[in-house]
Amino acid sequence: MRRLGPIVLRPWVLPLIVLVLVVPGVAAFAAVGPQLGLPVGALTVAALLVIAARATYDEPIEVARASDGRYRIMVLTRRPLDDPRTVERLVAIAAEGRDLTDATAEPELLVVAPAPASRLDRWASSLDQARDDAAAALAVSLGSLAAAGLDASGRVADPDPVQAVEDEMRGFAARELVLVEGVGLGSGQAAQIRRRLDRPVRTIGAQSSRSITAS
Repeated sequence: MRRLGPIVLRPWVLPLIVLVLVVPGVAAFAAVGPQLGLPVGALTVAALLVIAARATYDEPIEVARASDGRYRIMVLTRRPLDDPRTVERLVAIAAEGRDLTDATAEPELLVVAPAPASRLDRWASSLDQARDDAAAALAVSLGSLAAAGLDASGRVADPDPVQAVEDEMRGFAARELVLVEGVGLGSGQAAQIRRRLDRPVRTIGAQSSRSITAS
């Protein structure tokens, strides 16, 4: 079971929240009376419930335990890894990892491809085409990595890259995470992954001219 980390609030945030919750209701009661104070109070409570529902714990990302000395790398990409320079970079990373662990065991890569989907697609649960596109990009990537002599498998994952990492790390004992440029991570999401993941995270460029995007 994962331990939830506490939500950390700055010292000035709690008094501000109290003021926002209390002042409108008190002012409405004082100015008009219960006929306005009660609705304002109800709206304030509703707003508080919405904020609480949207709050998330900044908990560590759980990673599967390794059963051997293989160096495992998770690669997060939406682009087909078909450019020789990108593949060579992954070969170099795998070699570095092998030298750090068991030089007799071949490194293992898991290529995770978030299914690209627009907000409308996700709202309508229309992800079939997005998953087909991600699977096509994944097939190209695995072919390129196999040709380079890397032991790689792949998985189509959640459209949200952060959620994709969190989901797939539970079943894959990665020693590091490689983010390929163009995966759709904002700076805040990338920082969140680095903060929550207790192992190295590196970003590499993708020279591929092709990418899979949601229509």
